[in-house]
Parts: sequence; structure tokens; C-alpha cells
Amino acid sequence: MSPKPLLGLRTAIYPVTDLQKARDWYSAVLETRPYFDEPYYVGFNVGGFELGLDPDTSEVPAGAAGVTTYWGVEDAARTWDRLLELGAAPFSPVRDVGSGIRVAIVKDPFGNLFGIIQNPHFPNTA
Repeated sequence: MSPKPLLGLRTAIYPVTDLQKARDWYSAVLETRPYFDEPYYVGFNVGGFELGLDPDTSEVPAGAAGVTTYWGVEDAARTWDRLLELGAAPFSPVRDVGSGIRVAIVKDPFGNLFGIIQNPHFPNTA
């Protein structure tokens, strides 16, 4: 059986300019501490989905237009290639963001950002 093209919705990442302040605020809002807390990323498990805080605003700015939704995939590199073959444009190439988690973003043919995430620490919900 061939792998599924998408495993389901996984992650919404909010770009933030002050990671510590954002971590504390979202901890209060969600009434829980993050499951992943590093200087380069903070992640919360919210009902089986991830709310992520990213202090790197070099590609996606903080604010209302900055949220990127990520779809879970089994193999980020293979999915990246497939999306480009289907007409997507590269935006942020596949990269390891720590602990074996790999992410990438393409622009769909309509200009929308479409994120993919390969996260061995997050349960599959497919």
C-alpha cells in the first residue's frame, strides 16, 4: 500500500516577536504548559493538534496574516517534491527544525501558503 499523501491537519504556527511572553500567554490561555519548549520553538498539544510559536519572523511575519497551517506527512522531502510537481511554488524548503522534526512551506497555485510537517513526536491522527 502506498503512503497517504496527507495524514491530517497537524499544526498551526504563530510567528511571535517575544517567544517567552507568547509562551506564557498561551500557557495561561490553554491552561497547560508546552510539550516542546526550546529557544527556537514552543509547541502545545491542543486536543491532538499542535499550536506552535515560532520566533523566526524572517520569512513569515508576526500578525494576522502570519499563521501557517501544517499538514502532517510521512516524508517531508517526498511530499515537497510531489507538491512542486503538482504546480506549487517553493516558499521555504524542507528543513530540520530540531529533534527530527522537518517542515516546509509551498505556495499553492493560488498564492496560499501550504505547510507540511514530518513530526516523529506527534501522534498520527489519520
